[in-house]
Amino acid sequence: MLEYLRNAADKPVAKILIGILAFSFVGWGVAEWIFGGAASDITLVRVGNHEITINDFNMEKSREMANMTRDVQRATYSDSGLMDALNTQVLSRLATNAMTESHAEDMGFVVSDAQIAREIRAFPEFQMDGQFSTYLFDTVLANSGYSEAAFANVLRNQILRGYVLAPVSVPVPVPGFAVRADYDARYATRQIDYATVQYDAFDVAAPTTEQLRAFYEQNPHMVPEQRTVSYVLIPADMDKPDEYDAAYQNAVLVEDDIIAGETMAVAAKNHGAKYVALGTFDADSRPVDVLLTDSMMKNIFDMEEGLESELIETKHGFVIVRVDQVIPAHNAEFESIKDNLVAGWRRAEQRKQAYVRANEILVDLNDGNEMQNKKSVQVSRALGAPVEVLSAAFNNEVGSNSIVDGADAFYVLHVGTEIMPTVDTKKMADVRTELENIQSQGIIADYNAFLEREYPVKVNEKVYNRFFAK
Repeated sequence: MLEYLRNAADKPVAKILIGILAFSFVGWGVAEWIFGGAASDITLVRVGNHEITINDFNMEKSREMANMTRDVQRATYSDSGLMDALNTQVLSRLATNAMTESHAEDMGFVVSDAQIAREIRAFPEFQMDGQFSTYLFDTVLANSGYSEAAFANVLRNQILRGYVLAPVSVPVPVPGFAVRADYDARYATRQIDYATVQYDAFDVAAPTTEQLRAFYEQNPHMVPEQRTVSYVLIPADMDKPDEYDAAYQNAVLVEDDIIAGETMAVAAKNHGAKYVALGTFDADSRPVDVLLTDSMMKNIFDMEEGLESELIETKHGFVIVRVDQVIPAHNAEFESIKDNLVAGWRRAEQRKQAYVRANEILVDLNDGNEMQNKKSVQVSRALGAPVEVLSAAFNNEVGSNSIVDGADAFYVLHVGTEIMPTVDTKKMADVRTELENIQSQGIIADYNAFLEREYPVKVNEKVYNRFFAK
């Protein structure tokens, strides 16, 4: 059973140890640094009888960071959006583990010390020449910051989670008729006839101003919210502590000048910083600038007009951003986009004429006449005709006639006959495996929902807000 759990575990403890060795001291002592030695309550979240402390969070976050490349680590540290996502991911994983361990305790599952000892002796990381080495065991744990008791507790909890989750992870058999039904639906083909009526097959005259104005009233053009933005950059190699500290001190001086009433340009010049006027842009057409990450754009479009941001730490240095002007979203003036409306009006008129022609073909077809300029093809769900035609061919009943709306054309479609597939043993096996996985995922999702109801997550708002303060 233990061998099965070890093989089935999503993240073996061996990987945990390797991760800690690679990134052993990240986050260590952060709680004391933030709260001071007098802090008594360091519980972030309670799940059932389990508490997730700041130390638990820091250790798990260290393991997650250890699996990242240095470039990804830098990006995460300099991008508040990425860091928030990582924090959420880590805390969610810890809460999920706590739910599972709480249920294991309620079910009366026990992992003895002797069982833990056998498991530890089996780890290759603790063996020398095929035998358990006390020296390797003590060395690895000492380098990783784990005590023997703490490591044993990690392993014990992993085994307990395996006891709870292993039964619901077993593949669920799917009846043969269900596999065959799915196989037939997936690999059946259909014989269809269809005719194509292209929009651009119709010529239309140039529009009048009145026609364009009427078209614009039905299709108004919205100018998105725009912002005029500038910033000051205090550049530094943020990986070098001396440069970081010097840049921070200089950034504070720049910030003080701005607060005192200096313009950003003057404040930047006074302290050798870089001032950049980005101009006016909207959220979907940002200027080319390495500082305009998705996270920075979000900050910019959340700010109020006339205000500067606090110091923002990026991988290029410290930044202060100012929103100089906000231009709200509004309808464009007709005269300013009149010439740009011609193509849209022309396409709309061509589409109308194409639809009229497609209806004429459909009426003839329904009256029993032969479809003009038709193509007769045998199609699968993925091949043989335009995507819109394929979708309609399998969504409509055999023998039906219809008009299908495409990107550049209308299609008149007749669904002829359905052709059942011959049995392909490998494909049938793949379908069975896929259906079993879907069944298992559904069971696991239901089980997770049960755990969430039984062991609700309670956040310690006071500690949480201080620890994750913006």
